[in-house]
Amino acid sequence: MHNKAFFIAIKSAADIATLILYVFMRYIALPVLLASFICQTVVSQDLSLASPDGHILFHLINDPGGIAYHLNFRQKEIVSRGRMGFEFMNEPALGTGLSIVKKETFQVRNSWYPAVRNKHARMDDWYNSLRLRLKEDTGLRRSLELEVRAYDDGIAFRYKLPAAAGIGDRVITRELTGFPFPGNAKAWVAQYGGYATSQESEFRPVWLRDLTRQTVAGLPMLIEVDTSVFAAVTEAAIDHYPGSYIGSDSLQDGRVMLTTRLAPLPGEPVDGAKARFDDSVYTPWRVIMLAESPGKLIESGLIENLNPPCAIKDPSWIKPGISAWDHWWSGEVKMDMPTIRQYIDLAASQGWPYMLVDWQWYGAFNDPRADITRTAPQLDMPALLAYAASKHVRLWLWLYSSDVNRNNNYEKAFALYEKWGIAGVKIDFMDRDDQQMVDWYHRIIKAAADHHLLIDLHGAYKPDGISRTYPNLLTREGVMGEEYSKFSNRITPEHNVTLPFTRMLAGPMDYTPGGFINVTPEEFRQGSPTQVKNTRVAELAKFVIYESPFTVYCDAPEHIIGQPGADFLRLVKTVWDDTKVPAGYPGKYIVVARRSGSRWFIGAMTNGEEREITLNLDFLPKGNHRLVSWEDAADAGTHPQNLVKKTRRITSNTPLRITMAKGGGFVAYLDQQ
Repeated sequence: MHNKAFFIAIKSAADIATLILYVFMRYIALPVLLASFICQTVVSQDLSLASPDGHILFHLINDPGGIAYHLNFRQKEIVSRGRMGFEFMNEPALGTGLSIVKKETFQVRNSWYPAVRNKHARMDDWYNSLRLRLKEDTGLRRSLELEVRAYDDGIAFRYKLPAAAGIGDRVITRELTGFPFPGNAKAWVAQYGGYATSQESEFRPVWLRDLTRQTVAGLPMLIEVDTSVFAAVTEAAIDHYPGSYIGSDSLQDGRVMLTTRLAPLPGEPVDGAKARFDDSVYTPWRVIMLAESPGKLIESGLIENLNPPCAIKDPSWIKPGISAWDHWWSGEVKMDMPTIRQYIDLAASQGWPYMLVDWQWYGAFNDPRADITRTAPQLDMPALLAYAASKHVRLWLWLYSSDVNRNNNYEKAFALYEKWGIAGVKIDFMDRDDQQMVDWYHRIIKAAADHHLLIDLHGAYKPDGISRTYPNLLTREGVMGEEYSKFSNRITPEHNVTLPFTRMLAGPMDYTPGGFINVTPEEFRQGSPTQVKNTRVAELAKFVIYESPFTVYCDAPEHIIGQPGADFLRLVKTVWDDTKVPAGYPGKYIVVARRSGSRWFIGAMTNGEEREITLNLDFLPKGNHRLVSWEDAADAGTHPQNLVKKTRRITSNTPLRITMAKGGGFVAYLDQQ
């Protein structure tokens, strides 16, 4: 095992150091020179850490050039001398001239059971860990702690930064963490261009060598190192620290150094203050997910594993599900009693537990006069709540972030919503992930949990796994979703089959699927009612493929009731006991199989090309199964709303043939007989 080799190497280095110490003390007696020599011996150590299965090997280097790391996957070098360290305001950089003063290694074999099952009912948190304390040899003699975890599906490391030496804040201006990958690797990059962003963009394929110093790319970043190695760079457990982005610096030997770029504090230039802290602080986990196929990355629970356990004592009140939505997407805004009742009726008829009352329910928003504790004059909230309860539906409320934050309005409002019986709140238009905004997220999520409110964040930054700690945060946006079909032509089949391999690697995404006015790309026109450029079956498949415990259905009642495919949306779930991704490639196609109880659901989508797939069903239990499917009709390439529903019997040994039209899909469920 690599771990065994690591321990042998350390023991050998210690023995050599002891022998040298004896010789010097015995014969030379130069204590000052000796101390310097021993320090050089320690900092030149090459420490190694392997994943439990031995396929991932992390090497930490601490030499006069500074601390750095190498990363191997299945005996292939993936990262070569990745940088580590920090730059601060009004003090020297931290990362060179360090000695290892303490080292711990240990193994963790733990399993936990999520309160909300995004993809697996049981999460195995298995890793090997290395913890180091390093200290500067000269100067300020600051300490830096580093923890590394090696999992079978990736590597993660984080720093613990020291508190300020005097009264006041320590200020980070730059994090030096780098990820040097081969320049000929392909990456799927969301170019945001800045740090005040809703993180809604395409992930476009580019060669790493074509990135520039002006790049401000979002996370996760998927990288195809070669045809058998896929990596994804992202972060987990962001707390009292800014969100990070990816920049680019060229290196020699054909490698590109992907650099960490932190969101600056409000009012600061891009090279100014990023984080202020007066006590010691943990950075987020820097994560490199690794697999032999891109679909295996989707199955991973690494991001959730890197977060603290559930902080809610009894999370049994947290109930995921599908919601109807009285949104401008399906028509013009009509914030009145009859319209809201119509959408409550839609939820009831489909068996969905929720209905989301969107903007203008409290009148003016993003306005100093806005009052999120009072309904607009034309609405009778007690009557709406009573009507919804009579239909076994609960209401969610939309809120503008500045109205929530003004004078700590959320404290009073959340208590009132709990009294009303509101299920949850959707908070919108934060569009930042600097340190102050990250702290705001934590306050809001915790306050909502204290009042038994579920959360959906829009205008949000990417997930970081905090839903493990606060599972009342069911989903968030931070994705270029279905709403863009309303006012652009950017939602394409290619985009739809890229998202699961990129943005969704970070966690749930509120894409708001369900457009039932399906047209060809040639027929597509922006406006109302909103059209979508994929088949009806591809739209159904999004409910299986896209991860979101709170899934918001986007279309109007008149477009779904009685229409082909509506019956599938009465059956599909939003949480899952197991997830498999047997096939797919970003931008081309995807197949996802998810289990709820004993029933398996399969969802597949393709890009703008017709596609036929033969799927191995070896993930099913042995024996006979009844398969009920919704498939593209023979003419779905020209009439995308057309589908065929089929029922047949198969065995777990029967290959499943899936045929999809251009922009098409496939959905099915399987019951064992």
